Amino acid sequence: MTVALALTALLGPAAGGAVAVTSAAGAPAATADDRAVVAGLERYAHPLRSTGPGGSADDLRAFGRLTRGADIVGLGEASHGSKDVFTVKERLFRQLAEHEGFSAYAMEISWSAAVRLNTYLRTGEGDVRQIMRDEFQDGYSLLNTEELAHLFGWMREHNRDGGRRIRVVGLDYSDAGPEQYDRVLSWAERNEPALLPELRRRYAALRALPTGVATRMAAYNALPLAEKKTMAKDAEAAYQLLSEAGKQDPWVLQEARVLSHMAAEYTVDWSDPAQAKAASRLRDRTMAETAVWWQRQTGERIAVSAHDGHVSYETVLPEAYPITMGADLRELAGRKYLAVGTSLYGGDYRARTATGGTGTYSVGPAAPGSNEYTLDKVRHRDFYVDLRAAGRDPVVNGWLTTARPTFVIPGRYPNEPAPPLALGRAFDVVVHLHHVRASVPVAPAR
Repeated sequence: MTVALALTALLGPAAGGAVAVTSAAGAPAATADDRAVVAGLERYAHPLRSTGPGGSADDLRAFGRLTRGADIVGLGEASHGSKDVFTVKERLFRQLAEHEGFSAYAMEISWSAAVRLNTYLRTGEGDVRQIMRDEFQDGYSLLNTEELAHLFGWMREHNRDGGRRIRVVGLDYSDAGPEQYDRVLSWAERNEPALLPELRRRYAALRALPTGVATRMAAYNALPLAEKKTMAKDAEAAYQLLSEAGKQDPWVLQEARVLSHMAAEYTVDWSDPAQAKAASRLRDRTMAETAVWWQRQTGERIAVSAHDGHVSYETVLPEAYPITMGADLRELAGRKYLAVGTSLYGGDYRARTATGGTGTYSVGPAAPGSNEYTLDKVRHRDFYVDLRAAGRDPVVNGWLTTARPTFVIPGRYPNEPAPPLALGRAFDVVVHLHHVRASVPVAPAR
C-alpha cells in the first residue's frame, strides 16, 4: 500500500462487505434497560438548533462549558466525507474560538499546507479554494470540500476583525512542499551558515522531487526502496544537525522533524502488516506530539480535528492501529485533553476507491444493537451529550462501557464501517446527527 492509500484508508485496509450495515453477529440485543439508558442520556443531552453555521449559538453554550479545563479538544468525525459532520464541527469550533479562547485548529493535513493556509488567514492574499486544490490532493483529497472552504473563509473574516488570531496546524507528514526546505535553509544561512552546505546536501534529493502534491507523492512512491532509505537517513541527519547546533529555533526544528518523519514513512512496506502497524502507530503518536508541541509552544488552546478513529481513547482496529492519537493526547496532556466524537444514524458520505477515484455512498439506518440505534431514540433530532455525566448512572454506564457496532467510516470504499466500540471508553462527549449528506467537493479551476 502506498503512502497515499494509507492516508485514505485511515482505519486500515479496505475490507469487503455491503455499506448498508446491519447489526454485527454477536452484538448485544436490545434489552428492557434500553428505556432507562435513553432516559439517562436525555438528562445530559443538549439539542442542536442546526448542523449548519450561522445564526444563534445559544444552543452551544453548554458545549463551551464542557470544554472548560481542557487545553486540547479533539473534534472527531465519523466520516471524512459527510457535509453535516464538517459543518457541525465548524459550529463547534466557532463557539470555542469566539467564547472559550481557542485560536488553533489542527487538522490531518501536511505542515506545508497549513503554512500556506495561514498566510491566507493572516493576509487574505490568494484564493483559498485554489490553495485547497493545490494542497488537498491524492490522500488528502477528501478534505477538498466547500464545507472546509467555508470554515477557512470564516477564519479569515475573524482574523480581519482583530482580536485573537486563528491559525491552522498541519498534523500530518505525507508531503512537504519546496518552501518547507527553503525555510529551513534560509534560517541556517542567517544563523548557522557553517551548516548550510551539509543541509543542502542532505535535502538535495528531497528538494529535487517534482512540484504538485499528487505528482510529488507519486514520484516519491515510485523510487527504489534503497533510494528512499537514503533520503530518510539524510532527512534524519539534517534534523540532528539542527537539533545539535549552537543556535536553535523551535519552529525550524519542528519543520525539520516533520521532514524526517515524512522521509521515514516512504520507506514503509505497507503490504507487510508489521511495518504498516508500526507506521500507523508512529503517525498517531506524531500527530499527538505535534498538537501538544503547538499548544505548549504558543500557549494557545487548540482544537484537533481528525477522524473519530484518531481522537478516541480506544482503537476500533487494534491489529492495525494499536494505540490512538487520543490515547497519546491523554498520556501527554492528561485531563487537559477532551475527546469529542461524532455519531450518525444514517446518510451519505464520499470516499475514495481502490483505484483512486471518489464516489458517494450510503450508510444506515443504524441497526438494533448498535450505539447509533439507541442514541437516535433520544428525543432530539441532533444533539450533544456529556458521556462522563451520563455515565454516573449505573445503567447508562453499563451501556456506555459495552462495545457495540458503531459507524466509524474509513476514507476508502468498499469498507467495513461498523466495528465494535464502547462509546464511554472512547469519548468524553458525543455529537449525534440523525441524517448526514455527502460533502461537496471544491469545483475544479476553470
